[in-house]
Amino acid sequence: QVQLVESGGGLVQAGGSLRLSCAASGRTFSSYAMGWFRQAPGKEREFVGGISWNGGSTYYADSMKGRFTISRDNAKNTVYLQMNSLKPEDTAVYYCAALQRRTGWVPSVKTEYSYWGQGTQVTVSS
Repeated sequence: QVQLVESGGGLVQAGGSLRLSCAASGRTFSSYAMGWFRQAPGKEREFVGGISWNGGSTYYADSMKGRFTISRDNAKNTVYLQMNSLKPEDTAVYYCAALQRRTGWVPSVKTEYSYWGQGTQVTVSS
């Protein structure tokens, strides 16, 4: 069982940056691949990116490549989402999710993930 708590959301101007954190409970955090997803009003929850259990592999949705960076610190049971060059269309609730998997592959399909945080709001003003 893993419990996830996101933080770091807020209001930022276009072109600005935010770093989201996702803190996980439990002693087996390093056994989990982690994903970040987002959901804008009236839209489906979409994959932002993910990181493998040991941080050796990262994946990003095409629209986030070059702007977003995912990292993790297994000693702190935390995964991060650094977001730069933010755009108004990045406005959404951002969720982290966990999947018990110790391979290099991180799925982009939300139904693959077993545990979810409550989300944190990111609002980008123009």
